[in-house]
Amino acid sequence: MKTLKKVIVVGGGAGGLKLVTMLGNKLGKKKLAEIILVDKNKTHVWKPLLHEVASGYLDCEKNEISYFVHSKKNHFIFKFGSLLNIDRENKLILLKEIKNKNGKTLVRKRKIFFDILVIATGGISNDFNIPGVKKHCMFLDNLNQAKLFHKKILESFFILSNKKEKLKKISIAIVGGGATGIELSAELYNLIKYLNKYKFDGKSFYVINVILIESEDRILPSLPEKISKLVSHRLTKIGVCILTKTTITSVEKNTLNTKNEKKISADIIVWAAGVKVPDFMKNIGGLITNKINQLIIKSTLQTTIDNSIFSIGDCSSCKQDNGFVPPRAQAASQMAKLCCENIVSLIRNKPLKKYSYIDRGFIISLSEFDVIGNLIITTKNKPILIQGKTARLIYHLLYKIHQISIFGFCKTFLMAILSIINRIIHSKLKFH
Repeated sequence: MKTLKKVIVVGGGAGGLKLVTMLGNKLGKKKLAEIILVDKNKTHVWKPLLHEVASGYLDCEKNEISYFVHSKKNHFIFKFGSLLNIDRENKLILLKEIKNKNGKTLVRKRKIFFDILVIATGGISNDFNIPGVKKHCMFLDNLNQAKLFHKKILESFFILSNKKEKLKKISIAIVGGGATGIELSAELYNLIKYLNKYKFDGKSFYVINVILIESEDRILPSLPEKISKLVSHRLTKIGVCILTKTTITSVEKNTLNTKNEKKISADIIVWAAGVKVPDFMKNIGGLITNKINQLIIKSTLQTTIDNSIFSIGDCSSCKQDNGFVPPRAQAASQMAKLCCENIVSLIRNKPLKKYSYIDRGFIISLSEFDVIGNLIITTKNKPILIQGKTARLIYHLLYKIHQISIFGFCKTFLMAILSIINRIIHSKLKFH
């Protein structure tokens, strides 16, 4: 009996889950290979929506994908585990022990053999080794952190409700003027709008003060200045205080210290600046990484010194003619598609294709207030500025495209109808 090739994908994010779903249906279903997904979480939520989970606008329980259930339906195996190291010589991945809150072992330390390995662990916010960031800031890098923020802000409102003043104020500082920081800022004002609409404690009026901090000359520094100015104008209009050219030097409890010796006080501090890969990935298994721990990969998405190991998404550094592939969900999705094709080709001893990033534009959601973005139809066309209803439709369509790549068209269509029904039946925001 012929031994099946074993393909392991580590990380079930936007790219990893799409990849393992495609591999399962192309190879696993036909018994051409054994496909395994390894992730330290048991469920998937699309990362670009974490700011909506944090504010309570998105009920994650209704949007989570269970890896266990999804693996059964799509012909791959899910293993609950967290990557510790790679033994390239013996073609093994080492998974660390996972314990619960009480210290009991949920999953023991293990080794799993692979023929082909794909690293898709994603990225996290970059604290730039600034003192106090890890200790005093909240992050939105994963679902658990988004849930924790939601719990924290609701608890803050409950604490405020005990005060005698009728006008209840809360201040939140967000460091990082990229998509996450901007979208969270807008969502928080939407949260306050519904908090007062539903009369949170029956009598008080709640006010939020959001301070958005960016070290560059403007927010969204990587996007066209026109987009940056438009987003800045809309954020300022809804009440966000934007501080540019402001570099944080250290963080204390409820206080940000800046380079110009100015102190910024806030009840909650969120760190959403920069992108890096977790430190354990630095030169993992002897593979070559860059300064932010991304794996250096070739145009075929294979690592530079091991052709049996691929890498996709934010944890990868892939050079193109005009720079490097940006850390975006659309890039991870494109990489997943080509990686699947190249893995099939590798197993069949056929030539591998080269990856070329296709920029389709950028869309920023300002909650219910506005949606602004650039749409690029083809590489020959200039970016088209979109705003309002058209931009909102495209923004929602992007999530549906992600769902279609995971569930197929029919199930995504049914889920869209169910989502509309839930919006009608339930409150606009989750207050628990």
